[in-house]
Amino acid sequence: MQYIQPLWPAYAELFLLGMACLILIVDLFLRDENRGVTYLLTQFTLAGCAVITWAYSSGEPDHTFSGMFVGDLMADVLKLITYFGVMATLVYARDYISLRGMFRGEFFTLTLFATLGLMVMISANHLLTLYLGLELLSLSLYAMVSLQRDSTRATEAAMKYFVLGALASGMLLYGMSMIYGATGTLETTRIFSTISDDGARNVVLVFGLVFVVAGIGFKLGAAPFHMWLPDVYHGAPTAVTLFIGSVPKLAAFAFVIRILVQALGVDEIQGHWQQMLAVMAVLSLIVGNITAIAQTNIKRMLAYSTISHMGFLLIGILAGGLNGYASGMFYVVAYVLMSLGAFGMIMLLSRQGFEAENLDDFKGLNQRSPWHAFLMLLLMFSMAGVPPTVGFYAKFAVLQAVVEAGHVWLAVIAVIFSLVGAFYYLRVVKLMYFDDATDTALITPRGDAQVLLSVNGLAVLAFGIFPQPLMALCGSAILASL
Repeated sequence: MQYIQPLWPAYAELFLLGMACLILIVDLFLRDENRGVTYLLTQFTLAGCAVITWAYSSGEPDHTFSGMFVGDLMADVLKLITYFGVMATLVYARDYISLRGMFRGEFFTLTLFATLGLMVMISANHLLTLYLGLELLSLSLYAMVSLQRDSTRATEAAMKYFVLGALASGMLLYGMSMIYGATGTLETTRIFSTISDDGARNVVLVFGLVFVVAGIGFKLGAAPFHMWLPDVYHGAPTAVTLFIGSVPKLAAFAFVIRILVQALGVDEIQGHWQQMLAVMAVLSLIVGNITAIAQTNIKRMLAYSTISHMGFLLIGILAGGLNGYASGMFYVVAYVLMSLGAFGMIMLLSRQGFEAENLDDFKGLNQRSPWHAFLMLLLMFSMAGVPPTVGFYAKFAVLQAVVEAGHVWLAVIAVIFSLVGAFYYLRVVKLMYFDDATDTALITPRGDAQVLLSVNGLAVLAFGIFPQPLMALCGSAILASL
């Protein structure tokens, strides 16, 4: 009798899929004034997924769907952070999308299907599963960017994202097919064992690796595959920009670990992708930090900032070993926390008919609301890597890992361009505290958004002062997955 694998590693995904379909149907029968029901059902779904993931977390890798899907500690940790990030996104975005006619079932169901794509990517143990999760995420994001159909800027951003995303997906799929041709399998663990035991046709494998790394670079938004990122961040509604700029980075990190480390982490292949990551990391640090200086739109500034942050993440992956991968995971979690707060603050200052997306809109924020100015100061200091915020410790951990790996030159470049990047973050602080306010409108956030933003900002400080628990969790998660 054939052994049937249990489905419990995928219970959270199955629950989310069922609830997304249910919400889609329920929303059809709701009037506009009752859309709050859709919002609450969406939050309930995410909370339910968190409970299921927590309840079935064993710490040991468990497979289902013929080994194509894995539940391990790294997947559980990243999924739990993903749920928190998406729930926070919806809390921050509620007033924003209500005032812009986007408080509809489409926004919430697309968010849930994108989250499902993230979850599938995080738990994929097979290149085909990775690709399916990636496409589910990407197609949902294309639609979310263009939700404001009357906005020429949003439509243009969606078209650019779609065309370049399709190109990157094609490159990724082509690279995966070449890896399959070289190894005869698409399962990550079997790819690793095939290369280790039997060897592989190196030329075909290296060519496939080039295409895969290019696809990964696009999804991360790392230079020189960053061309879509500033236009999409700028053109998309800020609520959608917040989603794109935060939680998908967690799945992208898992994507890198699953493909480059678990499948292609053999010594004879590892050197090839490490060289490519080194080039991408250096270019990301240079392009991201220097170009961000010239921006007057804070969404574009944060887009180029994202490129530079992805450079640091790639440095952590490049460092290799338990310390390097754990530092990379810590960095991406810290980045998601900072990104949520920064874009949440932009939406907080926005109101009907006004988008607070220019740097000048932050002038004199301390005069209007000292508390919100302090929270934004913490977020900007953290992104710049100023102690004692979490951004400082995240950068320090990555630099320590890369120095231990023997790449001192890369650490020097990272430090130099971090100092360059500090300029445009501190410029925001200068505008808030030393310039006179040009906008005197009252800041009246909803209670839950106000509380969450305060917790978000203070968490950036708390994890900087006490980083050990989170760092230990990241180390345990990486150790359990390797």
